[in-house]
This record gives sequence, C-alpha cells and structure tokens, in this order.
Amino acid sequence: MILAAQHLPAPGSDRPWLVWLHGFLGSRREWLPVARGDFVRWPQLIIDLPGHGGSAGCTAHSFQQVSEWLHNTLVSYNILNYWLIGYSLGGRLAMYHACHGDSRGLQGMIIEGGNPGLASPALREQRLRADRHWAQRLRGEPVEQVLAAWYQQPVFSSLSDAQRRELVADRRNNDPQALAAMLEATSLGRQPDLTPALRQLAIPVHYLCGERDAKFQAIAATLPVHSHTIMAAGHNAHREQPGAFAHCLNTIFRQYH
Repeated sequence: MILAAQHLPAPGSDRPWLVWLHGFLGSRREWLPVARGDFVRWPQLIIDLPGHGGSAGCTAHSFQQVSEWLHNTLVSYNILNYWLIGYSLGGRLAMYHACHGDSRGLQGMIIEGGNPGLASPALREQRLRADRHWAQRLRGEPVEQVLAAWYQQPVFSSLSDAQRRELVADRRNNDPQALAAMLEATSLGRQPDLTPALRQLAIPVHYLCGERDAKFQAIAATLPVHSHTIMAAGHNAHREQPGAFAHCLNTIFRQYH
C-alpha cells in the first residue's frame, strides 16, 4: 500500500527530506502553513495517514502495518535520507517506525506532543476501552456531535470555544467509519511502550510541546530527548503558533544540516 501524499521537491537541494505526519482527525493540509513557509529549500513529503484525507480508503490494522506502508511510500518517492516530523498520533507512529520499522535512512525525528506508550498493562487496557468507546460513537452518532465532544477532552483545555468550533468545522467532512477503524488500530492501548527503545536510538530526537500542554510537558521530562517548549500554545502547538513552531524547527535543523 502506498499512502496519499503531497510531494514538494526542492530541485538542487542535497538536504534530507522532511516527512510530515499529522495527528488523528487531521490531514496533510494541517502542515502546509509551516511547510510552505519556512522549509521551501528542503524536499518535503506531507503524508495522509490511513483513514484520513486522500488515504481514507486505506484501512490499517496495526502499528506495524502503518510502518510498512510508510516505508513503501518513502521508497515509491525514492526517499533515501529523511527526518520524520510527527504530531500526536503522527508522533507515535514516527516513534514506532524508528524503533520497530524499516527506518534505514532516518536522520532524526521531531515529535510534537506524542505519547511514547503506557508501561502498565492495566493502563493500556483502560485506554483501549476508551478508544473503542470513541470508535463506537464515530460509527453511530453524527460526526459533528462526536467531534464537539472530542475537543472537550482535558488535553484540549487550552482551546477557546471559537478554536473548538473551527476544528469541528474543519474536520466534519472526514469519513467517520475510516476514523473509527484507525482509532482502534492505533490506540495507545495497542502501542508498546517505546521509551526503552528510544533510549537505544542513534539518531537525534527532539520533542516539542506547547507551554500550556501540562500533560505532555510532564511526559517530555521523562524521555531521552531534546525538549523544546512553544510559548503561548497548547497541545496543537504548530496550529496555534505556526511561526514559533517553524522557528524552533529551523533552529534544530541548523545543528545538523
């Protein structure tokens, strides 16, 4: 399977590719304000994850399958050297790919608000039950109603009512059946705890987190990563503060390229 993607080449550039992975409910459009502004001199591939955007017809059943599809997609574009940049679900998939997938050519990772996994089987089972409940709601209720409830979760507490309405309006045209399948397949309850494997990686891993995202600020403090805070932002820092987010990435990349 090859995932849908937007291909932004940079003729003459010898820099590694920037490969962008969005979060749950998003699409490749999420990254365009950042990708088109500050990184036009980098070759880029902005991917639609299974169940989303142009990949809505791709039904994944496991993290390993998504990792294999990611590898296939990179091969199809002849991408040999790359960085992964992943937000939330995209960050979790990036970490899984780096730790357990065919990640030859991976130069480094930028993770924004991604959970490396739950160490406790009881917590994983609790999360799996919760995600199955959300999947059931997506399959049986009006999608706008489910999205409105989704953005009331504590992790989105920094959002204003207007920002919540904007997100619901932006994402109400997604296929709820496809989203439900992806949510169950990539539940945090199905994800292995990647923290030990992250400690063994030989590549740089940078973790970005919004100043107001207390949950993921705490997670970042426990990880073997270079941590960065995006001021005046919550969980979705690249959407809330795209300029500051892009500046942070540029500062990171100057260390290596």
